[in-house]
Amino acid sequence: MEDYLLVTKDLSKVYKETVAVDNVNIHIKKGSIYGLIGKNGAGKTTIMKMISGLARPTSGSFGYTGFTGSEKEAFSRIGALIESPALEPNLTAYDNIKIKCLAHGIGDKKYINDLIELVGLTPSSKKAGKFSLGQKQRLGIALALVGDPDFLILDEPINGLDPQGIAEVREMLSKLNEERGITILISSHILEELAKLATDYAIIDNGRIVEESTSKELREKCRDKIVIKTPEVSKTIPVIDGLGFKDYSVVNDKTIHVFDRLTDITVLNMELAKAMIPVESIGVESSDLEEYFLKVTGTIPGERVKS
Repeated sequence: MEDYLLVTKDLSKVYKETVAVDNVNIHIKKGSIYGLIGKNGAGKTTIMKMISGLARPTSGSFGYTGFTGSEKEAFSRIGALIESPALEPNLTAYDNIKIKCLAHGIGDKKYINDLIELVGLTPSSKKAGKFSLGQKQRLGIALALVGDPDFLILDEPINGLDPQGIAEVREMLSKLNEERGITILISSHILEELAKLATDYAIIDNGRIVEESTSKELREKCRDKIVIKTPEVSKTIPVIDGLGFKDYSVVNDKTIHVFDRLTDITVLNMELAKAMIPVESIGVESSDLEEYFLKVTGTIPGERVKS
């Protein structure tokens, strides 16, 4: 059985007559970097607020199986940056962090300076209210790390960063995950960047989880492939084997994916015709993470991918 840190069960949130989160079930493994993918308004932020104790679920439940003690104690082991960073605009980065450190009983100046360095800021007398959006995001991450949490929840943490800043934050989060063992839940609209970081994913659309998968599973789905749709899958497999294809998988009772020798699609189609196998469609498909996301959420024309 997987060593889960967090499991939700039919988690839901309704605001008046609007269903923001609808029976969500996610499973976050201890030590993972879990990417939450969804359009604006899909429910990502609401999920993060509920599991960090900032909003109460309308129904359903969640549990931190990796923590011992009460729910309050579990929340104390969470660091969160949700929506805009909660900064004191008239204070420097150092003083913003110092205030939160004092609340955690931390008075070590080196601890504060180490956090500032970790997130790529420099000690300065500049007030946080004068920071760029990217600097505010970095300071927000530093504040989330105060108290050395076991679980870090980050809502769009690379928002407003330039390409170099995005790479630096990605490297920082990987280091926190690998060296400190921090489990991270992260949402982002920059899906290709998320693909470089996350070990697991959930795709959310209109408050519902459309798909949950590992990065390996998602890479398989995003590989270039020949997609065969036929009601005779069992008769198609011997033809594929007979032509010497090695890398293929049966997706369901009507679909086969073939991953090697994509240029031999014409030969494959001819052999299927010779074997009198009815083929509803056959073609080469390719997609990156963003294209797959658009398909699975039905954002672009085409058949909705089934999970």
